[in-house]
Amino acid sequence: MAYFAAVLARTGAGWDVSETELDDVETLADLTDLARETAEDDDTVLVFIEQEDAWFAVLRIDGEDDPRIFVSDAAAAARSSYGSVLTDELIEQDGEADFDDLDGLVAGLDEDDDSAAGDEADDADEDDEPADRGATPVGPIGDSELLSEFGLGQAALLELAGEGAAPGDALGEIAEALGCGEVLEAVR
Repeated sequence: MAYFAAVLARTGAGWDVSETELDDVETLADLTDLARETAEDDDTVLVFIEQEDAWFAVLRIDGEDDPRIFVSDAAAAARSSYGSVLTDELIEQDGEADFDDLDGLVAGLDEDDDSAAGDEADDADEDDEPADRGATPVGPIGDSELLSEFGLGQAALLELAGEGAAPGDALGEIAEALGCGEVLEAVR
């Protein structure tokens, strides 16, 4: 799959934008190190990744802080090597607790249905494993507020990731909000 990746490093004069290759990126640490190499002091660095207009991701690194990640469509991204680096990390950090909560809710609903249906349904449900455990969610995942301080709030970012939105266009709109849209287009 074809992809586009750019590093946006914040400087005193604005944003320095450069296209980058992800050939040597195998882990989130590799991607984080690649971004930190372009940082001026401990200034913010963003990495934009877009793959065949199917999904986009924004990775934010502030100095030595842990990276903050937003992916527009986790299920689509999980099918690619670069996207899976991000989605696997997000699911490991946040997803397990969310899936556990969902499993508990489903189990509670199943118990209510089972008591109404009788003991036969109870025996069948005890043997079933939850179908959603470990599954990659469809839609946005991660920190949707990672660009708020730059003027692009959570609602706007989620709208750019919404159904029918074009990931390539979304990165352009994000760059416009940051004040570096023309520079990003120049490296595309």
